[in-house]
Amino acid sequence: MIPEDPTPIRREGPIRDILAGAPAWLSGGGEHPDVVLSSRVRLARNIAGFNFVGRSDLQERSAVLNLVRKNLTKSGVVSEDGSGSCWLNVADLDSYSREALTERQIISRQLAKGHRTPEAQGDKDPRAVIVFRPGERVSIMVNEEDHLRMHSIQPGLMLEEALDEISNVDDQIERVLEYAFNSRFGYLTACPTNVGTGLRVSVMMHLPALRILGEIEKVKRAASDMSLALRGFWGEGSEADGDFYQLSNQTTLGKSEEILLSELQGSIVPRVIEFERKAREKLLNKRRLFIEDLVYRSLGVLTHARRLAAPEAMTRLSEIRLGASLGLLDTPKIETINKLLLLVHPAHLQYAAGRMLPTSERKTARATLMRETIG
Repeated sequence: MIPEDPTPIRREGPIRDILAGAPAWLSGGGEHPDVVLSSRVRLARNIAGFNFVGRSDLQERSAVLNLVRKNLTKSGVVSEDGSGSCWLNVADLDSYSREALTERQIISRQLAKGHRTPEAQGDKDPRAVIVFRPGERVSIMVNEEDHLRMHSIQPGLMLEEALDEISNVDDQIERVLEYAFNSRFGYLTACPTNVGTGLRVSVMMHLPALRILGEIEKVKRAASDMSLALRGFWGEGSEADGDFYQLSNQTTLGKSEEILLSELQGSIVPRVIEFERKAREKLLNKRRLFIEDLVYRSLGVLTHARRLAAPEAMTRLSEIRLGASLGLLDTPKIETINKLLLLVHPAHLQYAAGRMLPTSERKTARATLMRETIG
């Protein structure tokens, strides 16, 4: 949680540089951007000769951290002069900066909190993230659940591009670091469901029409039957704020990267996109007055409200995003709406305000941001 402190937010250093722009995955580009917000590919890797993170002590995690930092430059993944990327020791960051990185989906909540051990609380736990700029398409978490969690995230439906990008990074690192690998099981990971390729592919989808028509539970059941998970905006354990859902594979053992990718991008995701578009068409053709009222009512709230909580802001933005995709609104553009989906959250809201905001002031600041951007 971010403390309630009126202290001005410093606008320098790598964290401030990151927050100064929107990540590339919110650009509204890629294929099928009306339904697919982003595509993500994650690889989990562990270094041979070390215990998994959850079984290691403070000294061993420090050794892993130092080994990774030393070899990333050696591998060529990180340039010697540090251009194009930045290394952030998460333990040294304040709670505001950790929350901001979590909101941007650069780090997980687990990495933000750290591992609490007898030797030290989470704030002192050795852990880091490497962020690649511009666009933050690639990031590498060190000492999360696994020694390395590498992500590539792209706008729209671009899983192949994301896999190619992160596989290149993985290959470069594997030339200088020996991974924990078993000839029978593949890459060894802390969680058994990741053993094998260590690959997790996910697509963030905007499915408001399916939810309105009561069809979203069918999608969830179908996903479960295919060993897929349909989660909320923030991933595992989260709710679908604004009707945004992450569709991802649950297991990796016994399937190649190519099969996992082709199943999701080549078959499953296109079917969900088709279902959502048909649901939108049904709403427009058979319940036009209802959908117009929904969209314009939300537009009215966002352009006139004086106080807005984050969940309501997400819902209203989702509804005007639906209106924009149906051609009911010329402005704001989907790209603008995408960026606002990030800016309504506490850390980014406070960055825009230039100071830490008490909870009582955040609703007012959020409403002001909506009026100034949309109105």
